[in-house]
This record gives sequence, structure tokens and C-alpha cells, in this order.
Amino acid sequence: MEIESLDRLINEFSKLPGVGKKTAQRYAYFLLTQSEEEVKNFATSMIDAKQKIHFCKICANFTDKEICDVCARPNKAPIICVVKEPKDVLAIEKVREFNGSYHVLHGVINPLENKGPNDINIRSLLTRVKDEKIEEVIVATNPDVEGEATAMYIANLLKPLGVKVSRIAQGISMGSELEYTDAVTLSKALSSRREI
Repeated sequence: MEIESLDRLINEFSKLPGVGKKTAQRYAYFLLTQSEEEVKNFATSMIDAKQKIHFCKICANFTDKEICDVCARPNKAPIICVVKEPKDVLAIEKVREFNGSYHVLHGVINPLENKGPNDINIRSLLTRVKDEKIEEVIVATNPDVEGEATAMYIANLLKPLGVKVSRIAQGISMGSELEYTDAVTLSKALSSRREI
């Protein structure tokens, strides 16, 4: 039995990260059991988020304002924590032990995907370090090959500026994602960071 609109819906759900064909089918069938008003609310929420959320003009995290709440925080330490994605900011913020600002790269250096230093948000980091009189940059990219390569590249760029560059400790296992790391491990990794 083939229903074109249902197939299209399943196909759209299967485009989400980590969602296979079976999960996409479950999502589609669940949506079909909801009232029309609930489905409209769901669709409106997605469109609303897409239209209102953009990158913070300072750190490139997601926000619905010109400057995100973290960048607007008063009395921040002169430290920038560099992360791969906005979801990594959320993971570190949950720990409640970091009182600096963030810088979101929106990717890492990955030659296999043709992603070089110019394809991620590094250039504005250099400007921020100079303009904001930053004393330390913590590179908190994922502990995998691409994350390590990106960390080393950033360290080599920042060292001549006289800023301390550190890397989160390896309490986080190689190949894992910050998003899925528990708060205690992430807290230890931040406090045990090392200079690179």
C-alpha cells in the first residue's frame, strides 16, 4: 500500500540526524494520530524557530536576539571556550562551572569532507581574542581526530598572540560527542584542561 503524502512525510523525518526509516515511520504515524490543531502547532513551532533563531553576532551561538544571553552576561571571565556546535554550548552550560564566553565554530577541520580552516568560524575568534583582551582560550572540540586537528590549528594561530590556549582534559573518551557526556565527566574535563 502506497500513500504518496505519507511516504513524503516519512522521507522528511528520515532526514533528521539519527532517524532511520523505522523511526521516521513511527514519527509519521504518530503525527497522523494527532489532532489537526496539534499538527498545526508542531508545524508552526518549526517555522517560527527557523524564522526567529539566528547566530549571535559575537559568538555564533543560536539566539533569538542580536546577542545571546551568554554574551550579554555581565562580569564574565576573560576566557573563551571554543566548541564545534551550538549544542556543545548547552552541554557545558548545564555544568554551571564555566563563567566565560563561547565561540562556536560550526564544524571542524575535516579534509575528508573538504572542510578546511576557511570553512569554519575561526577568523572572528582571532578578532575577539584581540578586541576582548582574552587571557585564555579553551578548545573544547570533540576528542576525535578532526577535533584534535582543529584544536592544534587554533593553538598555532593563537600562541603568537600571547594568549594561553588549553584543551579540555581527556576524561571524555576518544570519539565521543560532548552532547552525550554526563555533567560530572564534562565538569572534570573542564577543570583538568591542559595547555596546548
